[in-house]
Amino acid sequence: MRQTDRHFKFDWATIILYFLLVGFGLINIISASQSGGSIELFSFNNPYSKQLLFIGLSVILIMLILAIDSKFYERFSSIIYFASLLSLVGLFIFGKNVNGATSWYGIGGMTFQPSEFAKAATALAVAKYVSDLNTDIKNLKDQLRIALIIIAPAFLILLQNDAGSTLVYGSFFFVLYREGLPKLYLSIAVFIVLISVATLKIGPIITVIIATILLFTFYFFRRKKMRLFQPIALTVICLGLAYGVQFFYKHILQPHQQDRISLWLRLEKDPNKLERMKKTFAYNLNESEKAITSGGFTGKGFLEGTRTTGKFVPEQHTDYIFSTVGEEWGFLGTMFTIILFILLLIRVLHLAELQKSQFSRVYGYSVASILFFHFMINIGMVMGLIPTIGIPLPFFSYGGSGLWGFTILLFIFIKLDSNRINEW
Repeated sequence: MRQTDRHFKFDWATIILYFLLVGFGLINIISASQSGGSIELFSFNNPYSKQLLFIGLSVILIMLILAIDSKFYERFSSIIYFASLLSLVGLFIFGKNVNGATSWYGIGGMTFQPSEFAKAATALAVAKYVSDLNTDIKNLKDQLRIALIIIAPAFLILLQNDAGSTLVYGSFFFVLYREGLPKLYLSIAVFIVLISVATLKIGPIITVIIATILLFTFYFFRRKKMRLFQPIALTVICLGLAYGVQFFYKHILQPHQQDRISLWLRLEKDPNKLERMKKTFAYNLNESEKAITSGGFTGKGFLEGTRTTGKFVPEQHTDYIFSTVGEEWGFLGTMFTIILFILLLIRVLHLAELQKSQFSRVYGYSVASILFFHFMINIGMVMGLIPTIGIPLPFFSYGGSGLWGFTILLFIFIKLDSNRINEW
């Protein structure tokens, strides 16, 4: 193999999946933002023509990423990370407030959202620290340092009133678990989620009673491996956690946040209040569910979705773009989209496992985890399966910052993977 040929060896399956998602996303953005008349791709006075421009710039960005030596990303990961933190801090001075969140820089007539790029920067920093020879992920000190790397950008984003983007940083838990984080942390996370949901659904008293019965039943079956103080201690923790969740829900969360959780868990039984919810904060969700349902098996056809063309779902081309897929392309279109995402995730995970460098492997798992989190949350949100959280569907939702951020995230990994492909 000639030396010059080695630089063009990339995983084309991943690249093809990327362009299929971006292309199908653009088609649906055209539907969601078309206001009648002919489609004018190059007018740049509408979202879909701007998205086409963003895609063109993404291609240039891809070429730049793939042209840079792969060692650059590991060597300068710390500098990239701290530059990202500075860009987040700068928002508190120069940031532009949009829809109640100070998450954008205004540059001319365009906006720039640094939190979309902070994900890739954090993934590089986590991969760098975890792959360091002196790092032992089972050591508490190293665990705290890794947690600090993840929490720092998440906290800055939370201060900007962007809770959705903050939650994405929880996806790094799966990466650390793959690299050897003790199972105790996973058990604690599952335990907290179960107790929290049960408390809101059936109340703290019944939750603690059920938890106590289960804990002591488990103790009697595994008496040789457990001591009596363990189920007693866990019962006390359940009690504190249950009443803590109840207090947080009733006294800390804002009314609109309580309503979203109430709607998700079906806590509200008053039909009149439910109807008011659907006409106020849950309007987008209600219309999104109607649009998806109306699509049937094959959909109404491109530009034929009545709820989409009628603008029943506000800003449908952004976070609720999947409802366009459901209405115009039906069950077949939604399954096609989901299959594309699943294939991309499986491909990235497969390539991550093939990496000989721990840095590349950890970064690959970070890419898969972040994409999966966005994919799961966005589609679940649009279908009403989880509470409404404002995060975009990768490669699909309208927006330059989002598209470029996910493109950088994915193609840095493709470049890192090229080292494995290009070996003699």
